[in-house]
Amino acid sequence: MSEFTGKTALVTGAASGIGAACARWLSAQGIGRLIVVDRDGERLARLELDCERVAGDVADEALWERLEPEIATLHYAVLNAGIAAGGPIAETSFAEWRKTIGVNLDGMFLSLRTAIRRMTEGGAIVLTASAAGLKTEPGNGPYGVSKAGVIHLAKAAAKESAAKGIRVNAIAPGGVDTAIWDDLDFFKGLVARTGSREAAIAAMGTGTSPLGRFASADEVAAQIGFLLSDAAATITGAVLVSDGGYTL
Repeated sequence: MSEFTGKTALVTGAASGIGAACARWLSAQGIGRLIVVDRDGERLARLELDCERVAGDVADEALWERLEPEIATLHYAVLNAGIAAGGPIAETSFAEWRKTIGVNLDGMFLSLRTAIRRMTEGGAIVLTASAAGLKTEPGNGPYGVSKAGVIHLAKAAAKESAAKGIRVNAIAPGGVDTAIWDDLDFFKGLVARTGSREAAIAAMGTGTSPLGRFASADEVAAQIGFLLSDAAATITGAVLVSDGGYTL
């Protein structure tokens, strides 16, 4: 029996990638009630776990107004939903900017607000930020800004929630092998040039971090699990940078 046995956890962005890996990790720890949220209802339905599936957009306030009373009591939350975006600031439309900020920051605020409201004393929350929120690159403006905002949001929530015994931390992954890359034009081009998705991921890992590789979603999920666990009982308001040395 683990400390997670019989408890309630919420995971957003759970249909794939880090979110799905976190849902699997929590299930393996014996979580009692697992609530998973993602806008991709079809992919969420294919998640082979005993969980409560909620299809919806985390940036939709009505979703949280409906869901909040149904959650009742919450012990853990992994707030992971987000989208990738790229392009120079001068070439980014306001609609593209708003879409990125809307999901990555507005959606994070709404889900965090609900999590705090339903969190019991001693609970723990982890927000998925990004190394892009710590180190900028050309063409990464809106996404990086949104993830920098997530980092500051985690710190603000940690300070406000400490008196209630609730810990709030962020994780800032670097390159992670997830489906978030698949819709980006530059990645499609890299796949074409290298011959396969696996080769494209390997090429990006070699070129972007001293360790020379991307992380797997399961590796990041285990790190998030540490931040949720009692082993991190005195850690709050922290940003765990898991980037293979990219930000050095």
